[in-house]
Parts: sequence; C-alpha cells; structure tokens
Amino acid sequence: MFDFLRKDVVLDTDDAGLRRLTHERLKVFTKFTADNCPVCEMLGPSFARFADDEAYEGILFLRLDADQSPVARQLMNERAAPFFVSYCQGRVVECDTRHTEADVEAQLARLRALMPHTA
Repeated sequence: MFDFLRKDVVLDTDDAGLRRLTHERLKVFTKFTADNCPVCEMLGPSFARFADDEAYEGILFLRLDADQSPVARQLMNERAAPFFVSYCQGRVVECDTRHTEADVEAQLARLRALMPHTA
C-alpha cells in the first residue's frame, strides 16, 4: 500500500497519481516512456538503479506510459520519449528528452542539489 514511500521503488502511475505525488513529495523524478522505444528500454535498468541509490534517497521515482497519459501526449508534441521531468515542491523544474545514462544522471544530480523554498 505504501510502496511509493520506499526509496528503492520505481512507481508506475498515471496522470492523477503524478499530480498527487508531485504535491505530496518534495522531489519527484519522472520517466515518460513509450512502447517500442529502444532508448526507453536501454535506460530502464539505470533508472531503477538510480532509484535504489542512497544518494537519491529523498527523491521519488515515477514512470508513466506516454501513450496512456494525456499530460505526456501533450509534452510529446515537443519532445520524444524517453523524457524526464524533475519536480520540486509540486512544480516542474526541468523537462527534456534524454538519450544516455549520463544525461539522466546529470538531470537527477541537479534535482538532488536543488534547495527547496521555505516560506
């Protein structure tokens, strides 16, 4: 029931879950995938490995099927899968297509280093 609270889980969700979780959690890193996408498949193991890495313990990792997500379909008009979205305090911080593990790790490191606003 509370699997999304464990740091080593990549949670598969939908648009409603994405909206809820990005507001419930301080930092969220989301991978939007598509069927028959070789780059999506290639980056899958590294995405799971990052989710299990203690360095990223405070970040929730989500995965959405771009073909099943209206939000993703809208983003796909400008980008190709896989694309990664970093959220902090419910807001999009960064969103872009990534083709290599190093690119994904760099975006993730920027999210990790981001200091949240305090009111």
